[in-house]
Amino acid sequence: MQNLTCFLANNVEKRTNKKVVISERIKNNGKPVEWEIRSISAEEDEVLRKSCTKKVPVTGKKNQFTQDFDSNAYLVKLAAKAVVYPDLNNAELQNSYGVMGAEQLIKVMLYKDEFDRLTELLVNSSEAEDINELIEEAKN
Repeated sequence: MQNLTCFLANNVEKRTNKKVVISERIKNNGKPVEWEIRSISAEEDEVLRKSCTKKVPVTGKKNQFTQDFDSNAYLVKLAAKAVVYPDLNNAELQNSYGVMGAEQLIKVMLYKDEFDRLTELLVNSSEAEDINELIEEAKN
């Protein structure tokens, strides 16, 4: 039987933030600026998902409801929560785009393809994939 101490919180490695270029348009000294993105915990994700889910009455069926998940709102909330840099809560940055709030800022700051790149990294990126790639490289 294996020792369970490796599962104790103080023994588990923390994920490091990723730095990626989200927009080629945002530059510093002519070079695209890297954004810093953090991993979202399952608990944080649950809170985001619940905030984007509403009970909707079923048409023609009294006292019956279904759940309606707003995937667009979820992606915006997820992006606003995961982006560490730039600070989307910075008042000066929000003022420069004429918006209030991180969620509004991310929507006006990025074009659709840039926002899609960001959310693709957040939704489909996984450390497991990275580990599998490393294993395959080691085999070759």
